[in-house]
Amino acid sequence: MPDGRNRKDIAIGLEVKVVQKHHQRSGELTEGVVKKILTKSPHHPHGIKVMLEDGIVGRVKNIIA
Repeated sequence: MPDGRNRKDIAIGLEVKVVQKHHQRSGELTEGVVKKILTKSPHHPHGIKVMLEDGIVGRVKNIIA
C-alpha cells in the first residue's frame, strides 16, 4: 500500500489525508482531493507536500483507495 512519501504515488485528483504544518505535533489529518503537487523531489521522508482543492497545504500521510 503506497503511503505519501513517493511522488510517483501521488496524482492530481487523488483523494488523500494530509497533515498540516500546525497539526504536525498532534498528527491531526485533513481529508481532501489533490489539486497541486508542491514537492519537486521524487521522495520525501515526511510525505509529499500537496495543495488540496480547498487550498489546504499539507504533507500526504495516507492515500485513500
